Amino acid sequence: MQASAHKSGAHMTALVIAEHDNASLKGSTLNTVTAASQCGGEVHVLVAGSSCGAAAQAAAQLAGVSKVLVADAAYFADGLAENVAEQVLALAAAYSHILAPATAYGKNILPRVAAKLDVGQISEITKVDSPDTFERPIYAGNAIATVQSSDATKVITVRTTGFDAAAGGGSAAVENIAAAADFGKSAFVSRELAKSDRPELTAAKIIVSGGRGMGSAENFKILEPLADKLNAAMGASRAAVDAGFVPNDWQVGQTGKIVAPQLYIAVGISGAIQHLAGMKDSKVIVAINKDEEAPIFSVADYGIVGDLFEIVPQLVAELG
Repeated sequence: MQASAHKSGAHMTALVIAEHDNASLKGSTLNTVTAASQCGGEVHVLVAGSSCGAAAQAAAQLAGVSKVLVADAAYFADGLAENVAEQVLALAAAYSHILAPATAYGKNILPRVAAKLDVGQISEITKVDSPDTFERPIYAGNAIATVQSSDATKVITVRTTGFDAAAGGGSAAVENIAAAADFGKSAFVSRELAKSDRPELTAAKIIVSGGRGMGSAENFKILEPLADKLNAAMGASRAAVDAGFVPNDWQVGQTGKIVAPQLYIAVGISGAIQHLAGMKDSKVIVAINKDEEAPIFSVADYGIVGDLFEIVPQLVAELG
């Protein structure tokens, strides 16, 4: 009884599960720290990794973070969800809020934590209204649900596009903690990384995306000079991915990546609701499509109705 009485008291501390590669933090962690700092208490960051001192130092420098907990063990090297979840569970009793980015990493770990704690996970929040009330998109972003949770521990994934990145300039204490035992039920086999000289899709300031209207994998090359001129990442709609024009990791949308760049250029994308859900928070949206009735024009700031095979080369020429 003591423990639960303490839990519901005024003592609020949030734990952020850092996404990192042992050497540095992923950008998603910075947005998650901002969300955590709006939950009303102190913010601690857990860095579970192997030889991950550099990532821990980066976390200690984030504004608003008061403590960094480092769990260092060989079996944390690859961020296996089973192992990281055990580490989070070992610490959970001390926290009112446990947050992770709504990336593949966070979405793999936190449901395990929520299930073990027997609480409901609050997924993909875009706003913190109060320490127990959060906003999250539902129905492919067509509605915003306001969720109030009475769970003793709030387990939350954070949609990174909903929050600014935490600034630097902090100097949190770094504390080494005992690593939770290896869960032993999963092992890391291998990782295939997509290599690209272009910016990473979810972090890019400018994105050039192509859709079914591109017609073929070969035709996607038309977009490359445009992306190069703008130093943009390249993306695609699900239709273009399903047709085999481009790799899977280019997909933007409800079942792909959620992006919110400064500039999003949609070429030959009709704008199915699932695609709009993934990019409609972009600052400026430019659409090029031959069908003036295409739904993409409903969210576009600038629309060009015409043949993309003529317009895109003209655009590249104008950019000189």
